[in-house]
Amino acid sequence: MESELGFKFDWSSKKVLIVEDDTFSVEYLIEVLSETNVQTIVTKNGLEAVEIVKNTPDLSLILMDIQLPGLSGDKATERIREFNKTIPIIAQTAHAMSNDRERYLKAGCNDYLAKPILITDLFLKLKKYI
Repeated sequence: MESELGFKFDWSSKKVLIVEDDTFSVEYLIEVLSETNVQTIVTKNGLEAVEIVKNTPDLSLILMDIQLPGLSGDKATERIREFNKTIPIIAQTAHAMSNDRERYLKAGCNDYLAKPILITDLFLKLKKYI
């Protein structure tokens, strides 16, 4: 299946961690990403995300929701950056004000996607970082 960008991505050798507590958002991301053959791992909280990153050295990228129960996405990103400075982390958030964007970048995110996430925007970000 061709992406909305007009060509097919094959990321079958890549692994993406989806950190998202909203079931609909998780299902949407998995469905959209399925056409790229990327491997996905899903967690619903920041603490577990930190542990997964520690224990999964072959991760290619993290899609990090910011509003999570317990440890927020920006705090989880800060913890991940303490031991992994290189993995691309893309914040996903409904809060897309310029000062929010700066806060996520300061926490260690490489980029961000505003919700609702458009397929084209998602693929362009993934193409840029993986």
